[in-house]
Amino acid sequence: MAHAPRTVQGTRRRRPHRTLPPWHLRVLGTWLAIGIGAVCARLPLGLLLRAGDLLGRAAWHVGGRRRRTTETNLSLCFPAPAHPADAREHLARATFRHLGISVAETLVAWLHPRRPLDHLITFEGFDALRTAAGTGHGVLLIGAHFACMEFIGGPLGRAIDLDVVYRRNRNPAWQWLQRHGRGQHFRHLIERDDTRAIVRALRNGHVVWYAPDQDYGPRHAVFAPFFGVPAATLTATSRIAALTGAHVFFMSQHRDLTRRRWCVQVSPVTDYPTGNSDADARRLNAIIETAVRVDPAQYLWLHRRFKTRPTGAARLY
Repeated sequence: MAHAPRTVQGTRRRRPHRTLPPWHLRVLGTWLAIGIGAVCARLPLGLLLRAGDLLGRAAWHVGGRRRRTTETNLSLCFPAPAHPADAREHLARATFRHLGISVAETLVAWLHPRRPLDHLITFEGFDALRTAAGTGHGVLLIGAHFACMEFIGGPLGRAIDLDVVYRRNRNPAWQWLQRHGRGQHFRHLIERDDTRAIVRALRNGHVVWYAPDQDYGPRHAVFAPFFGVPAATLTATSRIAALTGAHVFFMSQHRDLTRRRWCVQVSPVTDYPTGNSDADARRLNAIIETAVRVDPAQYLWLHRRFKTRPTGAARLY
């Protein structure tokens, strides 16, 4: 079978990000925000969640490009007439509310890590994950960018030892915060572009959480449908699984604000990889799409998931 086209229109070569100096005004402002956040993280959880909800509502009104990106994504993935414009607007507003709540949750996870949260979180499918991890083979735990991904970090790290793949931030204060925050819960942090470290960890029998559901450009990607829209999808996921012989699982997480409970679900991905990068990309996107449909408002629609386009296709953003 021929591979999906890899050429794109309107995508520029990425320039390496320059790290801001520690004395930069933006960095000083970030340190101040972190200090305020550390105080807020000790407020009652119910109050924090309500504040996060209000923050998300306010962010909707000043959302600018992020709001337009969200609206574009939702119009592509939930088109009319099955999804009327007013229903999509309601979904977009709910997405921003969940994003605001995520900010509040992240404060707790990163700046008040000893706060007891385990009793609020249910883990499903972890017996199979622990069994796979106990075989001595690595486990590639594929995730996606759901709203409560940081809040479950502490209980998740206590449920099973794992390494986490993350993206470096050029703001040194944010970089410190995410490394410090996540480093309290997980065994190792691996930078997204360090494929060798990911492979090495899996070959050493580690469980590695890896989220390939964003658009990283045309390199090492094929176009596979996501909600029926061609999306540049990394082939590295299936290559890493094939190189290491790792078990492959998928993990999703959702919050129930009515009951104030969080659920983490894990399930094995069988017959993967197949050796066909296009088929593997389609399979992976279909799995993520199914998880997103559980509660679409809890997915990160603010990301320009379809910015890389096939040759001849119009830009969407």
